[in-house]
Amino acid sequence: MSSIFSHAPDPSQDDGRQALDPLEPVVNTVRVPGPVARAFAGFTDHAHLWWPLERHGVYGAGSYVEFEENLILETADDGRTSIWGTLDDWQPPLSFHASWHPGTTALWSTELLVVFRAVEAETEVRVFHEGWEGAEDPVAAREAYVEAWPLILERFARFMGAGDPTDAAPSEGLS
Repeated sequence: MSSIFSHAPDPSQDDGRQALDPLEPVVNTVRVPGPVARAFAGFTDHAHLWWPLERHGVYGAGSYVEFEENLILETADDGRTSIWGTLDDWQPPLSFHASWHPGTTALWSTELLVVFRAVEAETEVRVFHEGWEGAEDPVAAREAYVEAWPLILERFARFMGAGDPTDAAPSEGLS
């Protein structure tokens, strides 16, 4: 007997089964006209002008989303606030990383990384959303963001003056 516990599998023996992999990251990319610094500022300084709060906000249309100090906040028109995330790596104008938990608590955070990269006369904005095991319901959270990020990035691209904002695409990127 290779294990003290007869019911426990011996980790040194491969029985052909693979361990469950964590849920895959959700990756979406969009290109917007202009330099990286302009795209970064549009995303972070002006999110209140383009974020689709009517569909992807805690308080709905009429609220205000902003990056303030090390937080991403939504403020309702009556003054209530909801912390969407905590910024833990701020690298303007190239990237930012945050714990992400709109509508819930930091206890149920996922991980959000947004990267800005020059591509000819445009900026590629790539959103990496992962850490689903941190969500209260990992599968449902991932499914919600698979649908949400293309819409969110489409609104951002339109705000930034992109010609065809429907190019917001999943992990394959843009041509």
